[in-house]
Amino acid sequence: MRLVQFCHVGEEGRVRVGVEQAGGQGVIDLKAFDPTIPSTMREFLEMGQSGMDCADRALSSGQCVVPRSDIRLLSPVTRPEKVVCVGMNYRDHCLEQNAPIPKEPIIFSKFPSTITGPYDDIILPEESTEVDWEVELAFVIGRKGKHIKEEEALSYVAGFTVANDVSARDWQMKRNGKQWLLGKTFDTFCPLGPAIVTTASLKDVHNLGIRCLVNGAVVQDSNTSQLIFQTQKLVAWVSRFVTLCPGDVFLTGTPPGVGVFRNPPVFLKRGDVVECQIDEIGSITNKVV
Repeated sequence: MRLVQFCHVGEEGRVRVGVEQAGGQGVIDLKAFDPTIPSTMREFLEMGQSGMDCADRALSSGQCVVPRSDIRLLSPVTRPEKVVCVGMNYRDHCLEQNAPIPKEPIIFSKFPSTITGPYDDIILPEESTEVDWEVELAFVIGRKGKHIKEEEALSYVAGFTVANDVSARDWQMKRNGKQWLLGKTFDTFCPLGPAIVTTASLKDVHNLGIRCLVNGAVVQDSNTSQLIFQTQKLVAWVSRFVTLCPGDVFLTGTPPGVGVFRNPPVFLKRGDVVECQIDEIGSITNKVV
């Protein structure tokens, strides 16, 4: 199942939760199908299994379908409580910078205000001249938990999506005491989407091709099998420190090919188009402005 957040064209302030039909034929408006369904993904996930069951019934019914041409897809989650990020989590990414393989997950965060839609613009900030791309597998928490056991962790995950952990390398690596937060958290620095794909809909989320293209040229090309700490480990680890809540977003790290480690380094400029792809999940495309 593929869950989305959308608005009708011309009604940009009116957020709805939907389910994509197979083959991208259209989107079923869940609130039109059942008026008790809330209007945001975060509230929908808080419903737990009853919400998922309703989405299943709506998908089976084929009713309340809105053509794709009549809607604008939003980020599948907006205003999450947390955006949890993982650094240095691909073996091949560690190798490209001659860095040791981490023994524990390296956790940092982005502010929720970084999140933008799957086809929205990335705004180049005046404060940075070294803005870089990072395609990432993301997942969204589906139910509340603390001290979650690794073997139970996937039951706390609603599904998976595609993210671009846009990064201002000058602020990440040279400024702000080399704390990563400011370099990672400019507005629009977390394009997300196009849908939350439920775990059961994926053959093996830890064996998917993952790519980033800039202006049509492939710059990152790897596989999620290269992840050092997989989903279950990350959920269990982070939940030792904080309570995870429905709608919380995890970005699991990026493979090699980022601009900062090229020779010479390459950074994004106005007019560039960045496409992030993950097999079976989809792609997001964002213009740099």
